[in-house]
Order: sequence, then structure tokens, then C-alpha cells
Amino acid sequence: MPKVFCVGRNKTGTTSLQHALASLGYKVGNQREAELLIEDWGQRDFRRLIQYCHTADAFQDIPFSYPYTFQAMDAAFPESKFILTVRDSSDQWYQSLVRFHSKRVEQLTSEQRVPTLEDVRSDPYIHEGYLWRVRELVAAASGSKEAYPETELKQHYEWHNNLVLDYFRHRPNDLLVLNLADSDSMQRLCCFLGKPNAKIDMPHMNQST
Repeated sequence: MPKVFCVGRNKTGTTSLQHALASLGYKVGNQREAELLIEDWGQRDFRRLIQYCHTADAFQDIPFSYPYTFQAMDAAFPESKFILTVRDSSDQWYQSLVRFHSKRVEQLTSEQRVPTLEDVRSDPYIHEGYLWRVRELVAAASGSKEAYPETELKQHYEWHNNLVLDYFRHRPNDLLVLNLADSDSMQRLCCFLGKPNAKIDMPHMNQST
């Protein structure tokens, strides 16, 4: 079975896609194990990530949602399939991202507000400082005095999507661009992967809209 890499940015339906792939019989990689390799990603050292990818069939989230990973996985696993999940616009993606993390702040502090830089630094996800380190490594927002600078993050989202599209521009059979909000998204996914039509709707997890 060819491996499947979900290379869309976070908050484009990657968790929903994970559940969809599992329902189609794919073994999805343990997300936490991959997230812990973020320092390797920062060094563009994909050796341990490639080794990890031998443990499952499909992969999503960090660091597969970041640039450079898909190129390395393409070289390491020929004939793999890549899925770029997208939102209707960069603005819709940005607003979803901010809402999602604002809800997390509310859960942690009981305050309803947009996260601050200190919230990012102190967030206990995986361990305190992990999200801050990711911010530094990805560099989409590093240096800004805002936790979620709109212009920089939108530009990075669009740059990443364009990078994927350009890389696969002559290989249409290897890349599926998928907006999970489309009514036929599950059918298109099944067709792309050569799976019988599951006759079920695309799951929608972690919705913040």
C-alpha cells in the first residue's frame, strides 16, 4: 500500500482527514511521536522521521504540515500519495487558527481572549515551551510582538500551499488538493486513493468555526 502524507497546514481539516483515512483501512502514524521530532525538522534532518514512517501507512500534522517534509518523504517513499488540505481562503484559515487557540487559552485560564506571546511560551502542550520552539523553528511569526500576526501567518500559509502545488505541478496523480468543506470531499478522497466509495460523509473534527 502506498504511503499517504497529509501536507496541508494545521486547521485545514488534518484531524478529520486522519479519521477518514483510518475509516478506509489505513494505519495512521502516532502523531505525538512525529511531533517530538520537530528539532530534527528544524535541522532538515529527516532520518528519524523516515524511520518512523515505516511504522504506519498515513501521516498528518507536525512536521508533515510544514514545508520541506513532503520533499523528503517523496524521495524516501516513491509512489506515495500526497494530500494538500486547504480552506476557502487564507483569511478563513487564519480566523480558524485564532479561534482554535483562543479556545485553548480559555480552557487553560478561563479567560476569553486571543493568546498572547506569554500564553504561547507557557502552554503545556507536550511540554511547556514546545509551541514556542515550534514558532521559532517555523519562523512564520518569529520576531513579531503578536502571538498570531495576521499578515505574516497568511503569507506563510499561501507560500506553503504554492510550494506544494509547484512541486507537484507535473504530477497530478500524486497530489490531491482537498477542501473538506466540499460536499464531495470523501468521494474525491476515495477516488484519489483507489478505494471503493465509502458512501459516508467526511468526518469533521476539532471544528472551531
